[in-house]
Amino acid sequence: MPLIVGLGNVGEKYQDTRHNIGFTIVDRLADTLSAGLEETDHPFIMGVGRFKGIKTVLIKPTTFMNNSGKAVLKACQIFHYLPSDILVCYDDINLQAGNIRLRKEGSAGGHNGVQSIIDHLNTSNFPRLRFGIGNDFQRGQQSSYVLSPFDDDEVDVVDMGLNKAHDASLLFIREGIVQAMNVFN
Repeated sequence: MPLIVGLGNVGEKYQDTRHNIGFTIVDRLADTLSAGLEETDHPFIMGVGRFKGIKTVLIKPTTFMNNSGKAVLKACQIFHYLPSDILVCYDDINLQAGNIRLRKEGSAGGHNGVQSIIDHLNTSNFPRLRFGIGNDFQRGQQSSYVLSPFDDDEVDVVDMGLNKAHDASLLFIREGIVQAMNVFN
């Protein structure tokens, strides 16, 4: 039973920002899996659905990005997940907008939400789906950039990327990270 985690920040203020692309991916998956996302007594919004008969849990941490590890650890404890069962979806400024890259494991690459997960799980050995948000910002403006919406001229490429991220996540559910990497990287 896989766990798909979308990273982002809760609240309307952050809803359509680049930094919330992980939430957007999980929202799209929730529609496909008929997994109604609901608030819980835990530090995450959760939905449970099925794809090709495989039960899948979707979560969106409510801890804000930099404390995402707290929510992921709690989900692992509740559902007895191993790190290899998790696919973490998040934004990456090192990829062009709309591009995706899957990894079996790795460093945080400067992403505070991923670092929090590494710190809480005490391992960097968990699959991840990085979604490119571009890096068209001036020095010192990274925070403002990631908390801004995509530009109008990026909308089509981002939507195509979201379709790829959705399909890559479904392949992860069905066949695992190696197959998803082989097809989508």
